[in-house]
Amino acid sequence: QLQLVESGGGLVQPGGSLRLSCTVARGTLHWNYIGWFRQAPGKEREGVSCISRNGGSAMYADSVRDRFTISRDDAKNTVYLQMNSLKSEDTAVYSCAAHPTLTQTLCHITAPDFNFWGQGTQVTVSS
Repeated sequence: QLQLVESGGGLVQPGGSLRLSCTVARGTLHWNYIGWFRQAPGKEREGVSCISRNGGSAMYADSVRDRFTISRDDAKNTVYLQMNSLKSEDTAVYSCAAHPTLTQTLCHITAPDFNFWGQGTQVTVSS
């Protein structure tokens, strides 16, 4: 059973930056592709980004493309989400999730694909 722990959330002004971390506290990152999701109050969960097992492929939601960057460091069992040019509409609880797979080069931001989820970290963008 994989255990994921998110960190790095907080309060930031519009236009600011945050870096979220998703650390595998139990298990190993190596056999998984990782996705980031977010859910704002009163809204459905939204897939934000994902990264393949080999780190060579990534996907982004249109709403965050060119502002967010996903990366992974398997030696640290951690996936990062660098968020720049933050907007008020980015305010949400951000969660990471893992999908075990033998495929190294693909990922998908489809919530039912993911087997293991973290508890989430709050990101608030406000002046």
